[in-house]
Amino acid sequence: MSDPALGLTMLCLIIVVIMMGFPTAFTLMGLGMVFGFTAFYDPSQPWLDNRIFNLMVQRTYGAMTNDTLLSIPLFVLMGYVMERGALVDKMFHSVQLAFRRLPGSLAVATLVICTFWGIASGLVGAVVVLMGVIAMRPMLNAGYDTRLAAGVITAGGTLGILIPPSVMIIVYAAVAGQSVVKLYAAAMFPGFFLAFLYLVYVIGWVLIDPKIAPRLPVEQTKAPVSPWLEQLGQQYSKRMLVALAKAVVMPGRALQISVMDMRVTWGLLARSLAMSLAPVLLVLATLGTSWWYVVIYSQANANAQAGSEVVQMSTEIVADTSSTEPEVLQEMGGDTVADAPEANNDTVSLGDQVADETKVVEVPESFYTGFWGTALVLFGLLVWYYRGFDAEQFEILNMLVKSVMPLGILTFVVLGVILLGLATATESAAVGATGAFIMAWASGSLNFQRTKEAVFLTAKTTSMVCWLFVGSALFSAVFAVLGGQRLVEEWVMALDLTPLQFMLLSQAIIFVLGWPLEWTEIIVIFVPIFLPLLTHFQIDPILWGVLVFVNLQAAFLSPPVAMSAFYLKGVSPPHVTINQIFAGMMPYMFIVIICMVLMYIWPGLTLWLPDYLYGPK
Repeated sequence: MSDPALGLTMLCLIIVVIMMGFPTAFTLMGLGMVFGFTAFYDPSQPWLDNRIFNLMVQRTYGAMTNDTLLSIPLFVLMGYVMERGALVDKMFHSVQLAFRRLPGSLAVATLVICTFWGIASGLVGAVVVLMGVIAMRPMLNAGYDTRLAAGVITAGGTLGILIPPSVMIIVYAAVAGQSVVKLYAAAMFPGFFLAFLYLVYVIGWVLIDPKIAPRLPVEQTKAPVSPWLEQLGQQYSKRMLVALAKAVVMPGRALQISVMDMRVTWGLLARSLAMSLAPVLLVLATLGTSWWYVVIYSQANANAQAGSEVVQMSTEIVADTSSTEPEVLQEMGGDTVADAPEANNDTVSLGDQVADETKVVEVPESFYTGFWGTALVLFGLLVWYYRGFDAEQFEILNMLVKSVMPLGILTFVVLGVILLGLATATESAAVGATGAFIMAWASGSLNFQRTKEAVFLTAKTTSMVCWLFVGSALFSAVFAVLGGQRLVEEWVMALDLTPLQFMLLSQAIIFVLGWPLEWTEIIVIFVPIFLPLLTHFQIDPILWGVLVFVNLQAAFLSPPVAMSAFYLKGVSPPHVTINQIFAGMMPYMFIVIICMVLMYIWPGLTLWLPDYLYGPK
């Protein structure tokens, strides 16, 4: 058997062995060692001198020293700490109350929490299981269709593999040699766009067929109102923002309120007023950050870079002139000396011209138009919101701020410092893990037992990913030495495919592999086979990688082996069948495919943000 045939045999054998239930990482290393020993075998040397042993040590050391992989245990620990800290229960209740007027409010709240929690944890199985425990029974008890309930949990739970910080993105960055930061930025818009499509589908389905999601009873949509707020509204105004503002400025009547041995203080009024202004502060912070980054931070960096380029160009021009001038003067004699200053003046004027052209980098007018248009829309929404801001709305806002805002701030900090280039992914992950411990401790839900469970699960997951990376690196190296990679490339080249056809072929293969295999196995085993071909077909590896992430979401949602379905089945009531879960998942799989088509037709959906933040390649 030839070496390329041995390589293809190894590739086919790995699929069979994994489907038989053997551990993937050690299967990769075992097959790599066996076939590598054959590939490097030299009868003239002792068998212990086989280079496969050196290769194994090198790949293991390379994985241990890989800076990209170092962020994985920290992000995983962040997710497990928040999961074990039971921070989702209050969040789900408050979000459900916030969306109580929308059709299918429980389903909408589930999707929102899945999206939000997917950002925080980046773990698919954990999000599906957690939301299955929290949201499945309430939706079924409310009379929701089983397909609707199962679909929103399984589809929403898979968003964690796409929306940063995702462990899958980190592993792909290590395998493909791409920037984690650029991949995070590239996956941001497609992830939220996919979540938006899910929401549109759910609300549209409920509007067409209201029977699948009956309206909740009135008692389940009412937020309990504190008695002192009711009295405050009676004395000042039914609109809580106006009432609290008046009470802070003129606290006389408010300080006389006493309910159930509770005395209203000026500090309570001030804190409540600040709480009621949280949406305004959030809008101002978002707009201010955007303005700072585009108009101040980016402009300063761009102008500084432009200035350094001007200095470099001027230095080069002066150096070239000074090096050639003496020779010209010696050849042409003293008559040319008088003309030398004129040449210098030309050089200076050229430098001034370049400096004038590159001194200031203008902000595109489209930014100002979009910024002020967005600001106008947001402030219009704020005016509409505060028109109906009564005591009940204040209580809902209070619950949202206490349950969602800490996690939101932590997530914003973790992702913001990465995308803005203020910290590396590893440093940001360390901040996220620390913040998760602080949040869980502050909520009083984290004890020693739960902390131990989070640490053990983190060690287990990290070990799996890192040993997978070692096994994959060894397997890929042996596969290339045997000529399997070259054989695959020659076969693809012989097909004479267009870039679109290659894209469809590669994504179709990954989609089919997503049935029997985990995403880790696909990323570390099969993705490296396609990566060398991207250059030939002139396909951006970042765009192709994000398409792979979205594709694997479809694989998670496609029968017969959809892992998210089995995750949910394990925590669902006994009467919920696997076929009902499959039926609920299918529409979302087609939505994912539609998203992939839009991403290919409009690459800017994926590449605009990384190109804007870090410049085109």
